[in-house]
Amino acid sequence: MRDRVYYVSERILKLSECFSGKQLVSVGTCFGKFSKTNKLKFHITALYYLAPYAQHKVWVKPSFEQQYLYGNNVPKSGLARITENAGQYQGVVVYSMSDLPLGFGVLARSTTDCKTADPLTAVCYHQSDLGEYIRAEDSLF
Repeated sequence: MRDRVYYVSERILKLSECFSGKQLVSVGTCFGKFSKTNKLKFHITALYYLAPYAQHKVWVKPSFEQQYLYGNNVPKSGLARITENAGQYQGVVVYSMSDLPLGFGVLARSTTDCKTADPLTAVCYHQSDLGEYIRAEDSLF
């Protein structure tokens, strides 16, 4: 439970005060965890809360969705669209072409660099995806 960030309404938080710490597993939705270098890494459980507010987005081709959901980075050949003016190492939400949020990522190259990149070059580094609900269900909550 240490170093984790949770999203919970004030009403639920006040109601949870009736229970002792030993009786509660967690309260709210786990948004992420702080790393040893104090950087927040979002868990996939925060995707549906944060996706509507994302400033930078990446859309992957339908042929690459399955590979992304298995934890692979997005190469330029798997990239369908990208928002304009996104800088290198910018956090993004990865979408399918049908606007379904698939996960979180970090841009390996800026938008302008993506246009001239080699087709096999990684454009977006994988951070988390919907497949983690199955692969890491024991450690998510």
